[in-house]
Amino acid sequence: MSDLQKYIQKRAESDKAFAENYEEGFAEFRIGVILRQAREAAGLTQDDVAKQLNTNKSAISRIENHADDIRLSTIHKYAKAVGAKVPLVFG
Repeated sequence: MSDLQKYIQKRAESDKAFAENYEEGFAEFRIGVILRQAREAAGLTQDDVAKQLNTNKSAISRIENHADDIRLSTIHKYAKAVGAKVPLVFG
């Protein structure tokens, strides 16, 4: 178990609010990371994606760094702009 995993486990045991909100917060963080990685893999900058989505760089930065409550339609538009697909899996 890594030091980070040990910290998370220990914190979750001692902090009920942290434990209750950890999974949701981690999922939101992970979405932003996946979007950024897709953009970088496509060799695009935030400015490049912003131009394709008819927005500005700061909006793309917010999407990548604060992906909480992001619309599925926005994720699809972003994915299309970076040449990726978004598989939707329930289960």
